[in-house]
Amino acid sequence: MFKKNNQIKDLNQQEISTLIGLGFTITGELKGKAVVRIDGTVIGNVNVEGGVVLGEKGMIKGDIQTGSAIIYGTVNGNVKAQNLEIKKTGRVNGDIKTEAIEIELGAQYNGKLEMHQSGKTEDKVAVKA
Repeated sequence: MFKKNNQIKDLNQQEISTLIGLGFTITGELKGKAVVRIDGTVIGNVNVEGGVVLGEKGMIKGDIQTGSAIIYGTVNGNVKAQNLEIKKTGRVNGDIKTEAIEIELGAQYNGKLEMHQSGKTEDKVAVKA
């Protein structure tokens, strides 16, 4: 379950359709289908089908729901993603639901982790941090 997932690497190679730059703050729900990179602040839930890349200085104060996510910045909310990678500068303060996760040494995570393979409810694993 903790093996490296090629879908996460593909997220880094996909074209980013939306960029929220450093110094910008968006208040409200962010919805979309493609990949978004957030280097600023989003106060509200982020629901993006394609993927989310949260830059080192980026912050999300709300829940994330996406296909794939790479977290370099800070999330204060719950994360639901099929594939999740938390980099060494990443901070997640909330519960995580995912199928595959990679956490680099130095990353911080405070919450409950729920992992499951799609279609296999008997393989469900819950870990409380």
